[in-house]
Amino acid sequence: MSNALYTAISAFSNKNGGSIFVGINNNNQAVGISLGKNTLENLANNIQRNTDPSIFPTIKVVQEKGKNIIIIKIEENEEKPVFFRDKSFIRVGKTNQRLSSSEIRRMVPDGHSGVYWDEKICENALIEDIDIEKLKWFLKESNNERNRDLDPELPIKEVLNKLDLIKDNKLTNAAILLFGKDPQRFFRQAEVQCARFKGTNPIDFADRKVFSGNIIDQRDKATDFVKDHIKLETTIIGTERIDKWEYPIEAIREAITNCICHRDYKLNSNIQVRIFNDRIGIWGCGPLPDHLTIKEIEKPHNSHPRNPLIAKRFFDIKFIEHWGTGIERIIQSCLDAGLPKPLFEIKSGDFVVTLKKYKITDEILKELNRRQKKAIDYLLEKGSITNKEYRTINPEISRRTALNDLRKMVDKKLISLEGSGSSSYYILVY
Repeated sequence: MSNALYTAISAFSNKNGGSIFVGINNNNQAVGISLGKNTLENLANNIQRNTDPSIFPTIKVVQEKGKNIIIIKIEENEEKPVFFRDKSFIRVGKTNQRLSSSEIRRMVPDGHSGVYWDEKICENALIEDIDIEKLKWFLKESNNERNRDLDPELPIKEVLNKLDLIKDNKLTNAAILLFGKDPQRFFRQAEVQCARFKGTNPIDFADRKVFSGNIIDQRDKATDFVKDHIKLETTIIGTERIDKWEYPIEAIREAITNCICHRDYKLNSNIQVRIFNDRIGIWGCGPLPDHLTIKEIEKPHNSHPRNPLIAKRFFDIKFIEHWGTGIERIIQSCLDAGLPKPLFEIKSGDFVVTLKKYKITDEILKELNRRQKKAIDYLLEKGSITNKEYRTINPEISRRTALNDLRKMVDKKLISLEGSGSSSYYILVY
């Protein structure tokens, strides 16, 4: 049977149920299907093997104009989502649409019970799995950074209770990720992969490392990896030495911290930090929360952490703030460093932050007219520009002149046209 059959079974199982007719063509004509001795039994077994959780449909054969038609009746499954080959689908009209990561999460019962993943009990985890020294370090840091009054010499269990990291007398997922001796024994996906590529494509590795252990150390190790692979420029002004990184370390650290804190730990994937000659990409695991869009996160917004326990403990040691300002700080750090506004995207279901280099040389500027130079300044500050915005900063020109100016900049490979029609805009080429 084709993949389309199993896709339809997943879709019907996830919503409302339905019947699938095998032996009827797209014109609703009976073409029939040949039946062997074990056809129906094999079909039922294949459906069970290719669905997760396994689906047990009702299967029967009817005759239509002397031809065999198989009818597979699917009931909406109580346990959702139902997957076929690690993908899940839902019926929309007459088509089967693949579910996004956020749609899948909404189907999971925990998403409706108010129980966050990091608050859940980590089965089989014991107090002995906690790194006492890391916990004591955390207590000292939180006392210093947030004026908390937690005694590092208290019994471990009492401390973890005060930090809300024990539930029903058992360790939570957050406890293991924050202070576990070996968190990957419980969560193999809780790692940060870092790579320095040769050139501008993710093909040839110059260096790569995988950082495991607790998520506090992961944040620092991943940041240090980036520092090892970007340039540090030093200038002397009078008696003062000034160091300037190729990219602002504050922005890199903030982006990595956000990914570790807000990633979807239910997904079987790793955070990735990708360093190229012209950019750094930091890939999270999972999209933005359902109520947020890319445009909204660039503005002041309330903080809605996916993992509130981890977020609270990161707040205790000033890794993050509660006020939803992380993205703003990343943007401002890049602009202050003379770099363009970072790019925020959803790629393959994951939230991605890209920091880019753009060095405007005197040679480039000499080739531009006054209007185009103003556009470069605008792009460095805002990240993109439309024809209308170009005319706003150059009010004396027509739409056609603006279009000609922008086209010449495209031809020089300074900018590229994105989108189409009324939604088109230009960005710097890096």
